[in-house]
Amino acid sequence: MRHRYHSCTNCLGELLGHESFQVKESALCTLMKFLELEAKHLLVQTEWSFSFPTELLKLVVEGLISMEEDSSLLISRFQEYLEHDDVRYFVMKAVAENVGRVMQKNKEVPLPVYQKNAFALISSITMPSEESEIKNFLVAHANQQEWKVSKLKEHRRAFERMWLGFLKHKLPGSLYKKVLVILHDSILPHMNEPTLMIDFLTVAYDVGGAISLLALNGLFVLMLHHNLEYPDFYKKLYSLLDPSVFHVKYRARFFRLLDLFLSSSHLPAYLVAAFAKRLGRLSLTAPPDALLMVIPFICNLLRRHPSCKVLLHRPRGPEDLLEDPYRMAEEEPSESKALESSLWELKTLQSHYHPDVAKAASVINTSLSEMEDDIAELLELTSYEIFDRDLKKEVATVPLEFQQVRGLFGKRNDVFAEHFTLG
Repeated sequence: MRHRYHSCTNCLGELLGHESFQVKESALCTLMKFLELEAKHLLVQTEWSFSFPTELLKLVVEGLISMEEDSSLLISRFQEYLEHDDVRYFVMKAVAENVGRVMQKNKEVPLPVYQKNAFALISSITMPSEESEIKNFLVAHANQQEWKVSKLKEHRRAFERMWLGFLKHKLPGSLYKKVLVILHDSILPHMNEPTLMIDFLTVAYDVGGAISLLALNGLFVLMLHHNLEYPDFYKKLYSLLDPSVFHVKYRARFFRLLDLFLSSSHLPAYLVAAFAKRLGRLSLTAPPDALLMVIPFICNLLRRHPSCKVLLHRPRGPEDLLEDPYRMAEEEPSESKALESSLWELKTLQSHYHPDVAKAASVINTSLSEMEDDIAELLELTSYEIFDRDLKKEVATVPLEFQQVRGLFGKRNDVFAEHFTLG
């Protein structure tokens, strides 16, 4: 009977890969029902007073993390079982073991489908914040408090081991973004040692583009809340400022995070000046929709750091400088000589072809107010919105001086003026 039972569960495990979702769903629900019954009536008695049918759960996890097809729909069906604290705990342990075995067997070669399924499963796990929240068990025991699954510390340890095991292998580019987007909210707060993520974040930064920015966001959280020392943070952030940031789809997110990273009033003046000057130089070739956001952004930096206002109010202005001492190609902000320069770029933008940009740049002609500009709405501004807004503007009639035309060719004493007059 026991042999037949194991044969049955193995067949159900194979059916988790069936082409019909209804069959998959039925197989999953049947296996989880078996798991619940087996937990209450153990096939193998152990010396421990607390036990769980982990082998059967490993079979379920293996079926959920398929290597051939997308299992996201089946994983979403599995959500209701993850609400049980003991099921969630042993799923985390099973995933860590499965990922380690499969990735090692494939010699670290990325497996996009498998890793996507693994991410779908582990990202759907919602961790408890307090130990008192751990009270929903699939398997009830007489003295539940003594079971390690009832301890928040054990859950965090399993959660940390699962994520670190998943992230130590090279990921497809799309997964890097998905992991980094949820990192600071859903992963770091539930780890015993969040600083263990620094290796993953350093590797992610080297990928480039939006992934680099999101990786810096994770490092910033570690610096802010977990006392991580990362001296190259602002140097790497500075290197991300290039002409492409005004044209990519993640521009709003980039400047939202850039504003967050530069929000501290304790940053050295040379660093803030370097960022303001680099943004100013890049603005010379930026589109109008980006300029309407960048100009207030630069002004906000100057408001937070009054010592940088020398870039606007240098004695006798830009003409006092024979050439701009700022080094655009310098990778180190401290060596860029930004504080010795001036923001002549904003003065140049006052002659911009778009009147809204010219008006925004003219704010430097007067002393800056102490209150910062709200750039939240400007971050999402697009060229289509600007164009649409310009079309809807009501234009007043323009007064012109002119002589009324008389005759066909406009000459007063022309012969045509006698016969062809304009009424």
